Amino acid sequence: MSRADFTGARWRKSSRSGGNGSCVEVAVADRLVGVRDSKDPASPVLVFAATDFARFVTAARGTGFRH
Repeated sequence: MSRADFTGARWRKSSRSGGNGSCVEVAVADRLVGVRDSKDPASPVLVFAATDFARFVTAARGTGFRH
């Protein structure tokens, strides 16, 4: 897979993020979703296919991660 270019991407943090500084940001570029540490914008970006990330979000909103 070629490297995704998130230069100039609009990074977003969840409106539900708390004030404790433990947040991630996401951005979309070319059907890919990048995830990075909000405290360190220069940190490496984890890259996922948009369809895979959508499945993750659906599971997180549902019961997929409850004990």
